[in-house]
Amino acid sequence: MGTLYIVGTPIGNLEDVSLRALRILGEVDLIAAEDTRRTRKLLTHYEIKTPLTSYYEHNKLIKLDELVSTLQQKDVALVSEAGMPGLSDPGYELIQAAIARDIPVVPVPGPSALITALVVSGLPTDSFLYLGFLPRRQKQRRQLLASVARERRTLVAFEAPHRLCASLADLKDVLGDRRIAVARELTKVYEEVWRGNVSQALAHFEETPPRGEFTLVVGGAREERVTWDEAQVMEMLAELLAEGVDKKEAIKAVADLAGWPKREVYKVALKEF
Repeated sequence: MGTLYIVGTPIGNLEDVSLRALRILGEVDLIAAEDTRRTRKLLTHYEIKTPLTSYYEHNKLIKLDELVSTLQQKDVALVSEAGMPGLSDPGYELIQAAIARDIPVVPVPGPSALITALVVSGLPTDSFLYLGFLPRRQKQRRQLLASVARERRTLVAFEAPHRLCASLADLKDVLGDRRIAVARELTKVYEEVWRGNVSQALAHFEETPPRGEFTLVVGGAREERVTWDEAQVMEMLAELLAEGVDKKEAIKAVADLAGWPKREVYKVALKEF
């Protein structure tokens, strides 16, 4: 029986790959890659000639059985487009399938945009909540943000450049004007870590068109609360509900932001909406 190696690869700078990762990539029988073009650049740079096959979101169901069958006799390395496989990519399904069949699964740790952005953000790192990629549609995005409005841990999320400003606007509206670090193109030539408040970040990136891959690190909810009046509560409730946020989630989020008991916000919602 073979072994499935979960291999971390660079998120940008090719020098960030580990010696162990290079050895494993050179020794296995097959490399399953989320993006074969990007992985081939890494292999070519280090003169690794191991056969490569694609394994990504749109062919994962077709390729899963094939890779599991290969693992019955051969070693396979799983690599994502960048960073550690299994985080916000189809890799976890192959990992689950291997575990279910008692195929050994061995991690080969490597770079991670999530951890890299977190530690350089200047925000608390002792406890955090990873949100993955923020939803593409505003309704689902605001609903997700409303569900974590009371969360005091640091929040970390990935976002695409063409949705960055829309997501920053939603962050400000739903979570308030919190501290944020916006990490762009980590470890690459145009690496940038912008730090400030959400409103400042929105103004900055509306002026400077976003380019590259973004990781957002957002401060958690503050312990101190400012109590809103009923008009403010109604205004925020109306805004969230108009965006399609579930009423229960909207009430929960507004209660936290307003410093009101949830049952009192519920009464306002019943009366006005």
